[in-house]
Amino acid sequence: MNIYIDFDDCLCETARAFVDIAARLFEKDVPYEKVRFFNLQDSFKLSDSEYEELMKEGHRPEVLMSYEETPGASKVINEWIDEGHDISIITGRPFSSYDASRKWLDEHGLERAKLFCLNKYGRDSFIKNSDFNLELKDYYKMHFDYAIEDSPAAFKFFSHLPDLKVLVYNRPWNEDSELPGDKFTRCPDWDSISEWVKNG
Repeated sequence: MNIYIDFDDCLCETARAFVDIAARLFEKDVPYEKVRFFNLQDSFKLSDSEYEELMKEGHRPEVLMSYEETPGASKVINEWIDEGHDISIITGRPFSSYDASRKWLDEHGLERAKLFCLNKYGRDSFIKNSDFNLELKDYYKMHFDYAIEDSPAAFKFFSHLPDLKVLVYNRPWNEDSELPGDKFTRCPDWDSISEWVKNG
């Protein structure tokens, strides 16, 4: 099988780190459980310039390397690879973050997983002249059997695959989102994701 996996908040605890960054930079005291919007500018009530500063800080290599792994992620993914499944980690991070992201994966035992930076969210706004190593036209030629994703904003990228099963990692910002159809299933953790893929 071919499996798509999002990076932030599926493999690592990015939003929890951004909670700390927003508190440190702007004295915004928003508990993780109250991060109700995928757009962190809305969740933290930031101005455009503050949001740009937040995103730049959160994408510095040393900050990216500090993100905690989501429990069970590397264990399940390595089991899939051992079983012969093809794993593609497709992130909305700009290509300028590729090296640190690749290093993070390698240091968490995910050396065998492919990594692609796809311009999912138009984030050229905070890192000027960003590049991405996967364009949408090429992404839409790829085939996946399963996708693991947390962002409602990314659901539109699956409409070209009618047989795809999307496992939505439960996060505060997607709890109130209506799932687009019966091919979308909520999962609370990597154990449940593993079970869904195993049982099809």
